[in-house]
Amino acid sequence: MSRFWSKAVAQLTPYTPGEQLQITDLIKLNTNESPYGPSPKAVAAIQNACNDSLRLYPPPNSDALKETIAKVYGLESSQVFVGNGSDEILAHIFLGLFKHGAPLLFPDISYTFYPVYASLYEIDTVQVPLDDHLNIQIDDYIAHPQNGGIIFPNPNAPTGQAIPLTEIERLLKANTNSVVVIDEAYVDFGTESSVSLINQYDNLLVTHSLSKSRALAGLRVGYAMGHASLIEGLERVKNSFNSYPLDRLAQAGAQAAIADQVHLKQTSQKVIDSRNKLVPELDALGFKTLPSSANFVFTSHPDLSGEELYQGLRDQKILVRHFKAPRIHQYVRITVGTELQCADLLKALKKLLKN
Repeated sequence: MSRFWSKAVAQLTPYTPGEQLQITDLIKLNTNESPYGPSPKAVAAIQNACNDSLRLYPPPNSDALKETIAKVYGLESSQVFVGNGSDEILAHIFLGLFKHGAPLLFPDISYTFYPVYASLYEIDTVQVPLDDHLNIQIDDYIAHPQNGGIIFPNPNAPTGQAIPLTEIERLLKANTNSVVVIDEAYVDFGTESSVSLINQYDNLLVTHSLSKSRALAGLRVGYAMGHASLIEGLERVKNSFNSYPLDRLAQAGAQAAIADQVHLKQTSQKVIDSRNKLVPELDALGFKTLPSSANFVFTSHPDLSGEELYQGLRDQKILVRHFKAPRIHQYVRITVGTELQCADLLKALKKLLKN
């Protein structure tokens, strides 16, 4: 530990991302990236933006991108915020919207960046336990009316399980005095979005990522949608931190990707079809897999620990994600890959189970 670190830095436990190994013939099913490429229109837009204009600062407010997002979702551009991936947007949300002297609520098993941000910004938290089936129960949040905000993914990560829009609305009706953030990084794989509720509830903020369904993890673009007053708050934070967050290439590629709804629907459906085929095949091998509405499955096997599954697949050049938290240490999270990758995964699991 450096003697020059601040107290906040010294006490941090940083987020640990999935492994990014540089190994030949590696099947990478650990970070929920898309197995398919981004929209060709997005690639073309990025290539077209590679010109002499790169000598200039990019548009600081990403107005054209915001207008495209607003058009796709039936909103006003004043209801849209953009940033370098949804993680940066979450950082601004934690700093700008959650520090109200009451604890922030989020699931005990969820996106592991939430407690990191809470620690960084010294926000008190209550981690609300998932039920015995690892589901989010809205009543457990309604039971904490004095809170400084609520955040959870839908579908949840790493479980992949979703809750219906009617439950989100029930929470919004009961919880009117703090911000409710629905993190929809995986919404395009089988969950109804909460964006349709934005104009009814001024405390709802919905975050999206281009890293999953739009296959642009390498571009680092995310966006949030909500009441104009919430967006204004995020803009104030952004402009006190980095007034030029998205470069010209990112803005161009993101705008084209957002506009290409056909490519989004086609590739998302391919992932859904592969997931729906993979789960019964895992069941046939004795796995117990949670119902998934995401581009990954969360599964366990009675004969092998989560660590053994992770390491056994890693030894066969297949990367999956293993979490060591007490309630989920028996599970592994497996990104849904291409049909060929899924076939290779099943072959490796069969080999592992025979040993």
